[in-house]
Amino acid sequence: MSKLNAVSKHAKEYTLAFLRWLMLGLTVGLICGAVGGLFVKTINGVTQLRAENGWLIYLLPVGGVLSVAIYKLCRVTDIGTNRIFENVRSGRAVSILLAPAVFAGTALTHLLGGSAGKEGAALQIGGSISALIGKLFRLDEKSRHILTMCGMGALFSAAFGTPIGACIFAIEVVRVGSFCSAAIFPTLVASVTAFAVADFMGVTYESFTVKNIPELTPDALWRVLVIAAAGAVVSIFFCFAMHAAEKGFRKAFKNDFVRIAVGGAVIIVLTLLFGTDDYNGGGMSVVERIFETGEVRYEAFLLKILLTSVTIAAGYKGGEIVPTLFIGATLGGALAMLLGLDTAFGAAMGMAALFCGVTNCPLASIFLFTELFGSDNIIYVALSAVTSFLLSGYSGLYREQRFVFSKLTEDVIDS
Repeated sequence: MSKLNAVSKHAKEYTLAFLRWLMLGLTVGLICGAVGGLFVKTINGVTQLRAENGWLIYLLPVGGVLSVAIYKLCRVTDIGTNRIFENVRSGRAVSILLAPAVFAGTALTHLLGGSAGKEGAALQIGGSISALIGKLFRLDEKSRHILTMCGMGALFSAAFGTPIGACIFAIEVVRVGSFCSAAIFPTLVASVTAFAVADFMGVTYESFTVKNIPELTPDALWRVLVIAAAGAVVSIFFCFAMHAAEKGFRKAFKNDFVRIAVGGAVIIVLTLLFGTDDYNGGGMSVVERIFETGEVRYEAFLLKILLTSVTIAAGYKGGEIVPTLFIGATLGGALAMLLGLDTAFGAAMGMAALFCGVTNCPLASIFLFTELFGSDNIIYVALSAVTSFLLSGYSGLYREQRFVFSKLTEDVIDS
């Protein structure tokens, strides 16, 4: 009888947990999906507006000053993705005002030609919204941590269109090597729901077709390994450039308004020197061009690193993930031409390698790029991602990211 009571108790406990997280996941997904859909439509709209009005880039310093003013008005200055990571681990408060501030700041960056993406901003918006929901439902601290992951995954899913990859990324990115299994169900519910809401709103996503996938032979494998290893090296350089530029700008220009205005002026000058606006905004049109026509410039990945480093270091809002995909695609495409591989296939491998190298998320990389490129590429995608994960060491875009286990042994290095 006691055993039957224990089984009944456990059944009730798990059923209540299922219903509780289903409700919370759906709530987060519905809200974040709606906000995420609006966010993507806004970014796509201002990007199109900039493409049709090239003169807007000359307003970038003014837009930067306005962005700083918005952040100061909302009292969220210096709060970004790293604070969201802190919230997952320690419950450090995140103001709901971060959401409108980063929404407006990212829209201004894309409208006026700063080199940034949207997924980093999506993580911040999702984390901010889920923090408010956690307070409203009076959740305990550990449950709020999980809900923050739900918000991150939901907004990333709505912004990028990869619900499974977004779910895994939100859980994996904060603590590399330590996977919170309790967060899988609610985060997946939130991510899938957000994707469905954004899709209902008519959000369209970039799609990439990878043709001419080589047969799985030693000859093809070593060529893919070369691209993956190069991706790891470039990911280290990109992360170094981002952190060094930020440190340099903050040291040279103490005032936030002056720093962002100077950065805007530098971006204008660099754009004029490059003679093209390919490196402004997220640059996904360049990535799409590689997959459609095979056209790629050898120096493109270096120019994107330069412009993105200046943009983020100066204080413009957005994200680093889309620029990472640009860098990976142009690097992989250029190497593919040298190695005798299809350019689009090389670009796909480069994207997987760069993303994993800068985020240190091998599982998320495999799921995300399988969703993007199709399951026919999964072995090559996995090889590129895990190779870059190992060779990139402990570099990364996010200072608050923690490595629980060593990349070389099973030793715990940060518990």
